Amino acid sequence: MTSSNRGRRGSYSVGMARRQRIVEAAAERFAQEGYHRTALSRIADDVGITEGGLLHHFRSKRHLLLAVMEHRFTSEAQWWEHLPEEASGRAILRAMVAATERHLAEPGLIELFVLAFAEAADPESAAHTLFAERYQRAVDALAGLLRAAKDNGTLRENVDCHVLARECIAVSDGLQMQWVISRGTLDLTGAVRTHADRIARTALPGGHGL
Repeated sequence: MTSSNRGRRGSYSVGMARRQRIVEAAAERFAQEGYHRTALSRIADDVGITEGGLLHHFRSKRHLLLAVMEHRFTSEAQWWEHLPEEASGRAILRAMVAATERHLAEPGLIELFVLAFAEAADPESAAHTLFAERYQRAVDALAGLLRAAKDNGTLRENVDCHVLARECIAVSDGLQMQWVISRGTLDLTGAVRTHADRIARTALPGGHGL
C-alpha cells in the first residue's frame, strides 16, 4: 500500500469518527433540548469544531436529523438484542413497557421521531427509505422473538406473530405521536402497559395479564 493510499484511508477513518461524534452529540442535544431549540453551533461546540466543519459532514440540520434517527433506530435494535432468544411471551411484552420508559428518558428524541415520521410520508424523501427499512427490520425482529415464545410454549399457538408484531409497533409509535401532541400529558408508559396487558390476557397461556 502506498503512503498516499494510507493517507486517504486514515483521513476517511478520521472523517467517519468525527461524523459519529457529531451524530452522538446531536442526539444528546436533541434528546434534552429538542430539535428546534438546538442550534447547530451548540452541537459543533460540543464536538470541538466550527459550524462550517459540521456542515461539511451534514449539509443541513435536516440531514443531521435523519442521521440521528438512524442512530436511534440502531441503538433501539441493539437494546432489544439483549433480550434472550428464549424469552417468554410475558417477558417480551414487559420489554415493550421497558422500551417505552427508555424513550421517555430522552423526550426530545420522541419529538424528533414524530418530526421525521411526518417527512417519511413523502415517498421520494430519504426519511421514507429510512423508516421503511426500520419498520421491516423491527417487525421481523419482534415477530422472530414471538415465534420463539410460541415454540417454547409461552405464547398461544393461534397467534399470528407477524401481525402481532406489527400491531405492537404501530401502537407504540402512534402513542408516541399522541404524547407529543398532548405536550407530554399523556401517560405514555401507562398506555403501552395497558395495551401489553390486553395482549397478555388474550395471547398468553392461562389468560393472565402482565
